[in-house]
Amino acid sequence: MKMTPGWLTIARLALIQTAIGAVVVLTTSTLNRVMVVELALPATLPSLMIAVYYAVQLTRPRFGHGSDVGMRRAPWIVGGVALLAVGGVAAAAATGLLEHHPLPGLVLGIMAFAAIGAGAGAAGTALLTLTASVVSPAARGPAATAMFTMMIAGFALTTAVASRLLDPFSMLRLVAVTAMVGCLAFLAALLAAWRLEGAALAARAEGASTPFREALAIVWGEAGTRRFALFVFASMLGYSGQDVVLEPFGGLAYGLTLAETTRLSAWQNGGIFCGMVLTAIAGGLLGRRYPGTLRITAIGGAVLSAICLSALAAGPSAGMTGETIFPLAAVLGIGLGAFTISAIGAMMAMADGGGDGRAGLRMGVWGAAQALAFGLGGLLAGICVDLVALATGRMVVGYAVVFAGQALLFALAALQARKAIRLTGETATSAFRASRSHTGQRQT
Repeated sequence: MKMTPGWLTIARLALIQTAIGAVVVLTTSTLNRVMVVELALPATLPSLMIAVYYAVQLTRPRFGHGSDVGMRRAPWIVGGVALLAVGGVAAAAATGLLEHHPLPGLVLGIMAFAAIGAGAGAAGTALLTLTASVVSPAARGPAATAMFTMMIAGFALTTAVASRLLDPFSMLRLVAVTAMVGCLAFLAALLAAWRLEGAALAARAEGASTPFREALAIVWGEAGTRRFALFVFASMLGYSGQDVVLEPFGGLAYGLTLAETTRLSAWQNGGIFCGMVLTAIAGGLLGRRYPGTLRITAIGGAVLSAICLSALAAGPSAGMTGETIFPLAAVLGIGLGAFTISAIGAMMAMADGGGDGRAGLRMGVWGAAQALAFGLGGLLAGICVDLVALATGRMVVGYAVVFAGQALLFALAALQARKAIRLTGETATSAFRASRSHTGQRQT
């Protein structure tokens, strides 16, 4: 039985998400820029470290299972943010070392980004699992919207404040600012998580005491879990790929200036925000009466994204003008925002699995699929652009092929959503029971 939280509870959950995002954005964007611009290091170096960050997050199932064992999520959230903050400071220190001591700086940087990945994985998995346990089905859309809206706001606030504090730039100042952000993030997560779960459960669920490998085999044996993992992977591969090629495409295909391509991203991000809000409103108004609302909005968001990405792919050859691409990017953002919130809401609804004590493990499996997709998305998109450009002699054709591939992935995700998101809300319990029963009969 899920309790219906007030907005204060949702705000506390969102504050934790903001704390996680504040440290991550500082280490994956600001440190990236410092390595490439201020230190004139090869761009491959920060890419390698970010790849380590995503690779470590493949351990999310282990973190989720760990939080299942004690049936407490708050210690994993607070501990994860603490590790994330320490990793952030270490990454800043490693950036300073790279200038004069490359090898020690590289070793420390890899270790720091591994810690960042582990901290984000532990805290993020436990946070989503906790949200699923304390938020009622009808409130999951608004809760997810509040969490990710505050996370985006945290990105903007962190980078804006950090940019002012880092001027004039020095390595010592970089470490100090990163440490300040890490300390504030930890304190915010600690205060927000304080007594958020209530009293500890008197008895653990049956599945919580199962060894990790056995529990993972049981969860992966569920047809519903596998289908949803494939759904998450396909959709997030398309999502992450378009994110890194939209601005270069605008510059090459339509001659947009740097300021104009930045405005293009702003249009897209504005659309994402609108899509999230509209989906949250739809979920709040219709979720109680129509349990399949999240599935419908997920399919609608995926289809809209596929249509817009197809239009981007065909744009240069179809005579699309530079002015047309701005509203198209906004509509694409609406589709992405609607899809993202729907997928997260469905993920929270389906994690419980009949109260078997493996909600964290399922959330970890899906989080690992998302991390793998994000780690591969930008890399594969860049490789595809270069290969197609090499074969055709036209860089714009490479971007068009990438957009077409991403449209295909979202179309596939829309088809998968019909089966992957079988039921939402409280009725997801019976779906997983049926899935486990079917799996057991097949094995017998």
